[in-house]
Amino acid sequence: MQRDDRIYVAGHRGMVGAAIVRALEAEGFTNLVTRTHAELPLDEPDAVREFFAEQRIDHVFLAAAKVGGIVANDRYPADFIRQNLLIQTNVIDAAWRSGARKLLFLGSSCIYPRMAEQPIREDSLLTGALEETNAAYAIAKIAGVATCDAYRKQHGFDAITVMPSNIYGIGDNFDPEHSHVVAGMMRRLHEARVAGLDEVAMWGTGKPLRELTYCDDLASACLFLMQHYSEPGIINAGSGIEYRLSELAAEIAAIVGYSGQVVWDHSRPDGTPRKLMAQDRIHALGWRAKVPLAEGLRRMYDWWRRE
Repeated sequence: MQRDDRIYVAGHRGMVGAAIVRALEAEGFTNLVTRTHAELPLDEPDAVREFFAEQRIDHVFLAAAKVGGIVANDRYPADFIRQNLLIQTNVIDAAWRSGARKLLFLGSSCIYPRMAEQPIREDSLLTGALEETNAAYAIAKIAGVATCDAYRKQHGFDAITVMPSNIYGIGDNFDPEHSHVVAGMMRRLHEARVAGLDEVAMWGTGKPLRELTYCDDLASACLFLMQHYSEPGIINAGSGIEYRLSELAAEIAAIVGYSGQVVWDHSRPDGTPRKLMAQDRIHALGWRAKVPLAEGLRRMYDWWRRE
C-alpha cells in the first residue's frame, strides 16, 4: 500500500474497524474512506456498487458484519446469516468490479469445527461439525471465505481472508444481549460492584478456554497481512494465548474492583469448549501480538467508563 492510496474501511464504527482506522492513521495513511450504515447500507447491492464506482477505492478492509455473543447468535440465526451474506457478497463483488487492487476479509474463529484438534490449524476448516449456538453466523463467514477464493480463482482478484481469535478492547459492544464474553463479563462484574452484590452469576461452567486478542493487535495484523500476504484460503491472527473463562472472570473482577463471588449457571450453554488457534504461519511471516491481557482489559475498562 502507498500512503496516498484510497483505503476503504467497512465497519469503521465497530471495535475492529475503528482499530484498523487508528492503525492506518498511525502509519501515515491519510486517504481513508469511511461510511456509516445510514450513508451506505452494505446490505443493498445497488448502493454498494454505486459507492465503489464513484470512490475508486484501492484497498478494502472488510470489517463490517452483524456480530453478537452466544445469546444473540442462538436467538436470531436468520438475521445473522442473511445480513452477513449480503454485506460480504456485496462488498467483495463491488470491490472487484470497480478495480480495487486488494481486499482483506475478516472471518471468525467460530468457522472452525466445535471439536477441532487444538491448536486449530487453518486446514481444520470444514473437517467437523460447527458449534450449534453460532452455526448460522459461522456458515455465513465460511461463505465469505469461499467468495474470496472464488473471485481470486476466476477473476484474479487479490482477496485474502484473516481469521481472528476472540477480540476484545476499546469500542467493544457492552449490550447485555449482543456482547461477547469479555464485554459481557465486564459489564456484569462492574454492575455487581456498583450495586454491592455479594455474588454474580455467569453462563455455563467457567471451564471453556478462549484465546483472547486485543483489538489493536488484530488491527496491526491486518495492516501487516495487507502488505505482506497474498494467498487463497485463510490465515489465523491472534495472541496464541488462551484463558479459562473462570480465570478471565477473576482477572476482570480484579480490574473493576469486584470482591464478591462469581457463581456459574450450569443450566446455561458453555459454547465451544476450547478455541486456541495455531499461529505458526503468521509468526513465520514476522508478526506477533504484543498487548498482554491485563493491559488490554485495563484499557477497555477505562474507555468504557469514560464513554
